[in-house]
Amino acid sequence: MAKYGKKASDKVEKAMHERKEGTLKSGRSGKKVTSKKQAIAIGLSEARQAGGKVPTKKSSSKKASAKKTSAKKSSRKKSSAKKSLAKR
Repeated sequence: MAKYGKKASDKVEKAMHERKEGTLKSGRSGKKVTSKKQAIAIGLSEARQAGGKVPTKKSSSKKASAKKTSAKKSSRKKSSAKKSLAKR
């Protein structure tokens, strides 16, 4: 079973062509897109909006975000411990 439909393929192909011409622009900032990955993402997003068969975007899991916050907390503890040792 195919993951992506014909519409998705057409939209990605169109976005890649526009990127190569230099006319593809990002949505918010309006800057010119030069990255292939970004062009593919724009094409898939357009296909998704047009109702094409495209898998949903992978969102960040709660586990990954929990790891990031715990890593930040531990680094803060280490830095504050180093500062207190330096004061002595």
